[in-house]
Amino acid sequence: MDINNKARIHWACRRGMRELDISIMPFFEYEYDELTDHDKRVFVRLLECPDPDLFNWLMNHGRPEDEELFSMIKLIQERNKNRGPVEI
Repeated sequence: MDINNKARIHWACRRGMRELDISIMPFFEYEYDELTDHDKRVFVRLLECPDPDLFNWLMNHGRPEDEELFSMIKLIQERNKNRGPVEI
């Protein structure tokens, strides 16, 4: 997926699982534009992972073996925590 195709990335962020939507959508909306191109590519790779894996990683029930994906998970959690609760 092209890191500049924001419409397609936005669509990929919509997971259909409330817990994932609460984590991923706000991060995309508020943080994506400020990421480096490298981090954007890592974020897009993360979106290609299955929902059960994403859920477990974001809820701290395990972690991806890929260190870049793990760093992105931690970044999402940190930025979302700093931003505070969101309504979807």
